[in-house]
Amino acid sequence: MKDPGREVLAPNGSCPLLDQQAGYCKAANSLRVIVGGSTFTVDKATMAENCEYFRALFKSGMRECRQEEIQLQCVGAGGFLVLLQVLRREQPMLNSDEIVEAIECTAFLQAPALTKHLMNIIDSENCLLMYHTAETYGVWDLGHQSALFIRDAYADLKEDVAALPSKLVEYVESLLPSSYMAVCSHSPSTELLQDIQRTVCYLDEEPREWRVLTHLPLNTSTTMAGVAVLDNKLYIVGGVHDMSKKVVETGFCYNPVLDSWSTIRGPQQLRYNFTLIGHEGCLYAVGGEYDRKALSSVERYGPADGGWGFLSPLPRPVSSVVSAVAVNRIFICLWRGQGATDIHEYVPDRDQWLLVTTLVREQSYGLYMVAHRDNLHVIRNGPCEDFLLCVMDSYNLSSGQWTAMCGQYGNTKGSLFTAAVKGDSVFTLSRHVTTEYTVEDSRWRVRREMKGFGRIGSIYTFLMRLPKAGAPLTELCPDPTQEQTLQELCIRPRTSTPCSQDV
Repeated sequence: MKDPGREVLAPNGSCPLLDQQAGYCKAANSLRVIVGGSTFTVDKATMAENCEYFRALFKSGMRECRQEEIQLQCVGAGGFLVLLQVLRREQPMLNSDEIVEAIECTAFLQAPALTKHLMNIIDSENCLLMYHTAETYGVWDLGHQSALFIRDAYADLKEDVAALPSKLVEYVESLLPSSYMAVCSHSPSTELLQDIQRTVCYLDEEPREWRVLTHLPLNTSTTMAGVAVLDNKLYIVGGVHDMSKKVVETGFCYNPVLDSWSTIRGPQQLRYNFTLIGHEGCLYAVGGEYDRKALSSVERYGPADGGWGFLSPLPRPVSSVVSAVAVNRIFICLWRGQGATDIHEYVPDRDQWLLVTTLVREQSYGLYMVAHRDNLHVIRNGPCEDFLLCVMDSYNLSSGQWTAMCGQYGNTKGSLFTAAVKGDSVFTLSRHVTTEYTVEDSRWRVRREMKGFGRIGSIYTFLMRLPKAGAPLTELCPDPTQEQTLQELCIRPRTSTPCSQDV
C-alpha cells in the first residue's frame, strides 16, 4: 500500500465542477481531506457519489461544503487510503490493522463500495476479525456475510468462535450452513414415479450419505443445460430434449425455502452446452451451441424484471465454458490450442471481457477451474499416459503469478472436474467416492472421504443453504398428496430419502 503520509489524488481528478442543479454546492471539484496528519486530494463528485457522509455534507449548505480543505476526526489515514484505492477500482488485500481501519472508515463515511470490497475478501484468517469489528461498528451487511463464512467453516473455527461474545456466537449458530449439492444430466421425462434418477441431491455430512432434496420437473432437462445458484435458488436453463439437440426453451427455478419449482423465460438465443453463472443478482448465459454451431453471444437475466439482454460477446465462439467467481469477479477459461488457455474476466459495469493471463501447459483433455480466496485453481488432466490423474496450476490475482500445485490428484474412481469450494475445503465426487480436500498454500490435502454419488452421466455440483425445518425434503409417507398444516410444516424435523447408489 502507499504511504498514507503522502498526498494522494482520488479517482476522476479531472471531473467537471459539481452541478448545482443536482443539489450540491457549486465549487471547485477538488478537495483536500486531512486525516490523522495525512492530506489526501479527492474529487468532490466522486466522494459524494460513493459516500453518504460527503453527499450529506455537500448538500447541507454548511460552510464546509465551500471550503477547499476539511479535516476528518473519526477515521484513520489507513482506512481512508483503502477507500480511495477501492474507488480507483483497485482491490487491495488487507492485513488486520487495515481491516479494522477500513471498517471504521466505511461505518463513519457510509461507503457501500468499501463495504462490498471487505465482504469480497473475507477468508478463514480474517472472518472472525471482520465479524467482531463489523458488529462493533454497526456494519451489518459485512457482519452477516462474515457470520455466514464462519458458519460454513465452523468445524475448523469452533474453538476460536467460542472466544467471541455469546450473542455473536448464537447468531452464527442460528445460520444455515452451505450444503454440497449435485444433479446428473437428464432429459425431459413423461413419467416421474419410476424415474428415481431425476432428482437433486445433497450431501448429509454427518452420516456421509447422499440424500434426495427434490425431484426435477417432468419437462426439465439437465442434459447440456446451464445450472447455477443465485440468491440461494437453483436455476436450470436450456438443455436438450434428446439426440436431436432440440432445445428446452423454458428455464426452471427451485426455491428450497418453499420447496417448490417455478418457470422463468429462457434466453433470447436458444442455446445448449453453455455455462450459466449466478452473480450479483443476475444470471449470465455464456457461449454454448445452437444447431451444432458454437456461440460467442452472452446474455444476462434479471429475476426482478424477468428479462434477458445481450452483453458484449466472448472473444470467440465457444461451448462448455469453464468459469469461476473469485473475490466477487467473474472469470472464464478459453482454450485456444497448443496447450494455451486464456483466462478472461468479465467486468459488468464496463460490459467488457478483459484478458487476464494465459496458461501454457501440455494437457490431454478436460479442464476445470475453482476459486479460493484470490486464487484461481485451474485443473487439467496430466500427460496422456496419466489421463486419469489431475494436475493443477494456481493463479494469484493479487500478485499476477502462476504456481504449479504439488502432486497429482484423482484416480481410477474419479476426477476433480466437479469441485465446489466451501470455506477452506473443496468437495469433489465420482460414482464411488466423495472427497473433501483442505486447500493449503501449495497443494490440496485429502481431509476425508465419503460415499460416492452413485449416478451415471455428467454431474453438476454447487452449494446451497437448506432450511433446518419446514416442508420435508422428500416425504416418506405412502400418500405423496397428503396435506399438512402450516404449523406441522414449520416444526416437523427435516427428513429425506437416501440417494440411490450404483444403478
